[in-house]
Amino acid sequence: MITTDILIIGAGPTGLFTVFEAGLLKLKTHLIDALPEPGGQCSEIYPKKPIYDIPAFPEILAGALVTNLIDQISPFEPGFTLGERADTLERLEDNSFLVTTNKGTKHNAPVVVIAGGLGSFEPRKPLIDNIEYFEDKGVAYIIKDPERYRNKRVIISGGGDSALDWAIFLADIASEVVLVHRRKEFRGALDSVEKAAKLAKSGKIRLYTEAEVKKLYGDEKLEAVIIKYNHDNRGEIYVETDCFIPLFGLSPKLGPIGNWGLEIEKNAIKVNNAKDYSTNINGIYAIGDVNTYPGKLKLILSGFHEAAVMCQFAYQIIHPNKKYVMKYTTVGGVEGFDGSKKEAKKEVVKAIS
Repeated sequence: MITTDILIIGAGPTGLFTVFEAGLLKLKTHLIDALPEPGGQCSEIYPKKPIYDIPAFPEILAGALVTNLIDQISPFEPGFTLGERADTLERLEDNSFLVTTNKGTKHNAPVVVIAGGLGSFEPRKPLIDNIEYFEDKGVAYIIKDPERYRNKRVIISGGGDSALDWAIFLADIASEVVLVHRRKEFRGALDSVEKAAKLAKSGKIRLYTEAEVKKLYGDEKLEAVIIKYNHDNRGEIYVETDCFIPLFGLSPKLGPIGNWGLEIEKNAIKVNNAKDYSTNINGIYAIGDVNTYPGKLKLILSGFHEAAVMCQFAYQIIHPNKKYVMKYTTVGGVEGFDGSKKEAKKEVVKAIS
């Protein structure tokens, strides 16, 4: 049986950063993830997707973010159970938890942190009769390698951050980028909306709003689509293309975690955000996209903040008779469990001389 201080369900960015915050408190961590490698969606679904809202990184690829996080937590030597799904939860006599995976691996810890563990993800597909026929023949629901679209004609559907970010990114790779959104207004970040509008004005993106892709044409592969405006008097447009990428998001499923007695609301775990991101079960926390509370923002940045706060309160459960005094890493550096100091690898840029 694997024993640890904090058992983390989910090895995405939030789960990985939890290792760092716990390590600063000298708490051991172990992570469980159904995927075969750490990183969650950032590694499995869109490693080449640019992310723009990580502090100090104007732009960073999702895969590179995961690499940096793994490098950052390496001094704390976390354990990993990968390729296995957290299946059952049991409260033991000593008030700790026993979590068993679908492959029978047992884990014991006084604190369990759910930092993902959403189970399987199903892409939200548009209602087009023959779309499944063209899957892997020009239709894709995620972008893993943008180089696949170099010098190709690409049509992207969607109005969120993913659709906007990829349209902007592929504008310099694809021979043609068409962005289609069923509404007039986009719901993505304002900066991305403005960038897309500028690219449309310069001719690098063809933009169709209040419109939807309704039909697909082709024999052995996708050759063209019909874009239909929502207002009948504006008619339809026949557009030749090589690729159609509807980015309407992924539909998550909690899986076995949904049977652990946690309070669930709209497929997410309710937590106390006024204090410590605890669930209705004492000793179990939920952070990152898996949780919900008034004003929740599903951002990696939010997950990082929640991890930092949660670890301070988890420390009190693990060491009820000790008081931890927080020290800034700028003063003490980062000390691994071997006692060696790990100083920052990059030089500090002074704001004032």
